[in-house]
Amino acid sequence: MAGKTVTRADLSEAVYQKVGLSRTESAELVERVLAEICDCLAAGETVKLSSFGSFIVREKGERIGRNPKTGVEVPIDPRRVMVFKPSNVLKARINGETANGED
Repeated sequence: MAGKTVTRADLSEAVYQKVGLSRTESAELVERVLAEICDCLAAGETVKLSSFGSFIVREKGERIGRNPKTGVEVPIDPRRVMVFKPSNVLKARINGETANGED
């Protein structure tokens, strides 16, 4: 199941190959898109990319956890976490199906 990891450089190269921008412009475009997504998430906004999915920031409250080695209970501080929820279109594509459930 382990496959290749796609990097920023890979994304930039794909933009260069498919869109026709220069390599520098392609890298800049990828960086700007990623920076905008990061800025929105840091501000607590949801980022929804149609036919791809949504990046959602959730608040997790304080809770009691347990150290698995010692069994001692420890408080876990409240924090914000980012969750990705794939769209039905993406789920279908990953499973080799069409978006409407037909194969």
